[in-house]
Amino acid sequence: MPSKLLSVLLTSIALPLAAQQQAPASNKTETQATSEASASPAAGDVTTLDTIMVYGESENDSVIQNPFLMPVEGTKIFAGKRATVIDLDAQPKIQANNYRQALALTPGLLFSEETTPLVSIGYRGIGEPHRMQYMQVLKDGIPIHADPFGYPEAYYTPPLDVVDRIEFVRGGSSLMYGAQPAGALNYITYMPDRNTPFSFRTQNIMGSDDLFLNYTAATGTLGPVGYYGYFNRRESDGFREANSDYHLTGGHLKLSWDVDADTRWILSVDGYEEQHGEPGGLTARDFARNPDKTTRFHDEFRLRRYAGALELQHRFSSKTELSIKTWGGYYQRWSKRQRGGGFGTLPVDDPLTPLVDESAANNIENQEFYTFGIEPRLRHDWSAWGGSHTLAAGMQFYYNHSPREDQRGGSRDSDSGTTTAYSERDLTYGSLFLENKFSFGRLSITPGFRMELINQDITTQNYSATTGLPTTGRSKSKFDPQPLFGLGIAYDLDHETQLYANVSQSYRTTIFTESLVVPTNTDTFASDAEPNSGWSYEVGYRGQPSPWINWDTSLFLIDLDNKFGGTIDQGTTLVLRNVGRTINYGWDGAFQLDLIGAYDALTGGDNVSRLGSLSLYGNATLLEAKIHGGASDGMTPQYAPDYVLRTGLMYKFKDRVKVSFLGTFVGDHYATDDENPGRHIPAYMTWDLTAEVKVTKNFTAMAGLNNVFDESYYSRVRSDGIDPGYGRNFYVGGSIQF
Repeated sequence: MPSKLLSVLLTSIALPLAAQQQAPASNKTETQATSEASASPAAGDVTTLDTIMVYGESENDSVIQNPFLMPVEGTKIFAGKRATVIDLDAQPKIQANNYRQALALTPGLLFSEETTPLVSIGYRGIGEPHRMQYMQVLKDGIPIHADPFGYPEAYYTPPLDVVDRIEFVRGGSSLMYGAQPAGALNYITYMPDRNTPFSFRTQNIMGSDDLFLNYTAATGTLGPVGYYGYFNRRESDGFREANSDYHLTGGHLKLSWDVDADTRWILSVDGYEEQHGEPGGLTARDFARNPDKTTRFHDEFRLRRYAGALELQHRFSSKTELSIKTWGGYYQRWSKRQRGGGFGTLPVDDPLTPLVDESAANNIENQEFYTFGIEPRLRHDWSAWGGSHTLAAGMQFYYNHSPREDQRGGSRDSDSGTTTAYSERDLTYGSLFLENKFSFGRLSITPGFRMELINQDITTQNYSATTGLPTTGRSKSKFDPQPLFGLGIAYDLDHETQLYANVSQSYRTTIFTESLVVPTNTDTFASDAEPNSGWSYEVGYRGQPSPWINWDTSLFLIDLDNKFGGTIDQGTTLVLRNVGRTINYGWDGAFQLDLIGAYDALTGGDNVSRLGSLSLYGNATLLEAKIHGGASDGMTPQYAPDYVLRTGLMYKFKDRVKVSFLGTFVGDHYATDDENPGRHIPAYMTWDLTAEVKVTKNFTAMAGLNNVFDESYYSRVRSDGIDPGYGRNFYVGGSIQF
């Protein structure tokens, strides 16, 4: 273990121990205090409080929330789980969906940066970060993958301008949301502002490479009805030489109707369209010479998503609460990509396709997803054996119909062509889940159970690219029933600190593209891949004894069988297959210390009210990961760096000034599961400086310098080559609000 990282580990342990000498303090927000009736008290006696319905935070609120979720919130139980709140109000407004900044305070997640505006995040070396495919990804508790089971890729994520916080539940302890082994990211979006009948804000940002961002929103409450709507536009030419431009447009409307003190309806409607060029990957040699180089000049990606959701929240009594969500929508993923070429090289002529004055034909892929889902959840508090306990149960039904058509274009920039394959894919999903938090004074024990019922049907017909006539076809049906178990334990110590432990199963079913049923353009897939199944173990210690310090530190082990990943065959071809059993273990830790608040606590002063707060933060994941069995036996899994370290300073003065200086350090790792030197990702570090200043009551100025020291790096390698990171870039702008 590197000496610098050992120092960080020791520091993160020493600071919390010293902080326990301070008196406890409360720093709860309205949302966090909501479910305290069913949470275990820190003291030995059980106290029953009246519950209030969760309302959530509007964008006009700026309360920085507790970094830990309450033991029970709404209809969900978090006791004994490693659950973290990523509160975006803790730093200046994040621009252009910069997840390097959004994840600054959160260990365990690896942001795999890319040229396009899409998002890829991995977790503790479990699998390829591409589109967060090993996680549950949700918006207000509703899945937003194209298809959470058959095609679990999150091409759409909500703009961070509209996100109040992100709830991150790690690993198998996220059984309340689903079975994926890397946990759950739940984007909680703003609710209508209930303190005013009308409020309006518009934010406009300009920056490097013709970056332009607009976010305009209106919110308020009229009688029992609240409303929140926004329009969002983001566009840029991108930093690559060519074909790096993108533009996206999104809109959203949320209505909440408080029927009475115990009943609320929430209606949400989304529209989103995004289009970007794909400038292609680079070889290591080209990256060293010119990381902005373009290798593909005609590849393009388009996304459309239209969705609606309706939720009923009802409180039968102070002990019983019901939530019913139903949703549906349309999702389209379209791409065109030139044929030929290789790892970081330009496409070459295709001798099998007659062309006129063109260098190559292209492949055109169109996938559509029609979805419907419903999920009721119930929470009930009950008493027995001298303790107050909480039962949470529910079910989910989900249906997805997703046709896919593959075409061969007659030129390198064709938008349509001859159909080469057509697939009909249907997924029917049902689940039942049940958890109960048993509380005995300071101790809580939460066993959980989830039953997964997954049925996939697919039919594919292939056609000749030259004649258009049918050739081969194939049908396949698969039903996966999978029971899963979990157990969480928490023990409340003095000074608002807690010991916790969790063990949970996880499961990732075989997806549509992990067999030869569906044709692919760049990768070779193993036929009849096996599902992934595993166990996650975690034991930790966390606390926030005073407003000026918090920490969370844990040891973890993830045992994943039949891990699905990529290896290189014959030196060039990326083959996706089951690579064996992986065992990943390590240490995860985070702390945040307000230096001015700590000085006040030691001296009895009140400098925070005069000078503001200056927070030093640090978090790290130290990881040891190996593959056991198979051709990659003894090798390191893909995207599993030995360390990910984040540290920096955040300054805040009341609601007027926010400044952040954020550092990210990532150890070297590999993009495949066979330690292939051509897919090696060297260690790198970046620093970002951002600021937000409230100049007047109605105007706030914003500015930032990303990658301050112009680090040349990359954190993502795909089958077409290295995807370079963004060099030094800036933005300036502001928002007007009234």
